[in-house]
Amino acid sequence: MKIPTRLFTIFLLAITCTIFARQDDTLKLKPFYFEVNDYVEDNEACFTCHGEVKYTLVDAENERSATKRMAPCKLVDRDKYYTSVHKSFSCTDCHSYDFMTFPHSMDLRFEENFMCMDCHGYDETYAQYHFETIETEFSESIHNIENFNCWSCHDPHSYKAFMRTADDLEQAILFDNNMCLRCHADYDRFAQKTDREEIVIVESHDWLPNQAAHFASVRCIECHTEINDSILIAHKILPKSEAVERCTECHSKDTRLMHTLYKFQSLEERKGGFVNSIMINDTYVIGANQNVWLNRLSLIVFGGTLLVIGFHTFLRIRKQKNS
Repeated sequence: MKIPTRLFTIFLLAITCTIFARQDDTLKLKPFYFEVNDYVEDNEACFTCHGEVKYTLVDAENERSATKRMAPCKLVDRDKYYTSVHKSFSCTDCHSYDFMTFPHSMDLRFEENFMCMDCHGYDETYAQYHFETIETEFSESIHNIENFNCWSCHDPHSYKAFMRTADDLEQAILFDNNMCLRCHADYDRFAQKTDREEIVIVESHDWLPNQAAHFASVRCIECHTEINDSILIAHKILPKSEAVERCTECHSKDTRLMHTLYKFQSLEERKGGFVNSIMINDTYVIGANQNVWLNRLSLIVFGGTLLVIGFHTFLRIRKQKNS
């Protein structure tokens, strides 16, 4: 007995759809995830909840379930994770295997997180990044308070080493400043770290001329950290009373920007007589982009003008005496 062609086609489609339905979760994942991480499928056990805005809580004993909304602070963006510095990790490299049991126990929720030094400290592989110096700076920082740690600024699920690799300085500045604004522009997060009153960024910087230009062109840490030439980015956050408020700190020949914002770039040879010529690639800072030859020319012109005035005065005095 022959099977009608149409019926056979429907049968094949049904089988195909069943196979693809079982693989649906895997098919949704972007190909580059698998290129950078060998544990993608294992990680999906976590992303099933922590990568979605909602999750399903099941009570098997009483045969009931409920859809819950994932807390925003517990959400992890897959794209950001698989493009971060930790993109090759398995979730259980840092988190206990006990998290594979759901729902998580209360003890696990209080599990102590690994810090940067637990993996990167005193390891020659990372010696060039001077994690030990960073730890010392942090210990002397105003941020060295209870409930504040590396994770407070550097989200391990999305952190990128922007300043070392940035092709777009504006994007790097925005990335770094957003780390500060996550708390200092969000009082709910700020209140988790301290009992201090809310800080209104615009009002606390009302002394700063042209705020918008400054916020877009420099990082908060340009003025709020102590310069340290031995590490790429200073981590000693200063008290408000010690923050830079003198324009000449940046707007001068010996600008601090060359020790902070532009330190990550390889220093270029001075071109055309411009001091801090590397800064001209991205911006012009009044007072910091002086030209050696123009400075000399201005001195010559100024000196020549004084000589002419002096000589003219001498001739006038001499003429009066002779008359």
